[in-house]
Amino acid sequence: MSDKFEKMKQIRDEVIAIDGGLAEYRKKNNNHAVLGEGSHDSKIMFIGEAPGKNEALTGRPFCGAAGKILDSLLESIGVPRKEVYITNIVKDRPPENRDPLPSEIELYAPFLDRQIDVIQPKVIATLGRFSMDYIMRRLGLSLEIETISRAHGKSYDGTASYGTVKVVPLYHPAAAIYNQSLKETLKKDFQILRTA
Repeated sequence: MSDKFEKMKQIRDEVIAIDGGLAEYRKKNNNHAVLGEGSHDSKIMFIGEAPGKNEALTGRPFCGAAGKILDSLLESIGVPRKEVYITNIVKDRPPENRDPLPSEIELYAPFLDRQIDVIQPKVIATLGRFSMDYIMRRLGLSLEIETISRAHGKSYDGTASYGTVKVVPLYHPAAAIYNQSLKETLKKDFQILRTA
């Protein structure tokens, strides 16, 4: 087993062992924690906000309608899904797919930080405003934060524990389910990942 695999397994075990809050909701509903999936050696890491219903049922990130959009966006830039790493800040599903609370982000964020340190991606693509806000603050880009409608598709140089990392804020693929015009915007924004 690789060292990275062991470290990721340790993170998973710790998340599964959490008591209270969203973990109680997970256990009560017989759901899964959703840690992430993909290559532990990925150059690109996608970070969403929190798992939805399909994700909680399967334990896989982005496996529902938003996942199908993400898959087609990856196809549009010629990157196989298995070559990237996909996760969320919050590892358990909030009830009724509500936005994650600040306290929930605070609880789960250290696990995400450790995942980033294990994978050491060159590019972090944030999906949605919650992950954009968290990652930009975490990587020393607080002064650069704008609304997602302004920041999407731009590239910022952040500082991680292992060096410089490009941060590319993107709209959450779920937004394109309700607003078809965003699908084209996302497709255009994804082009930056070819060169980042």
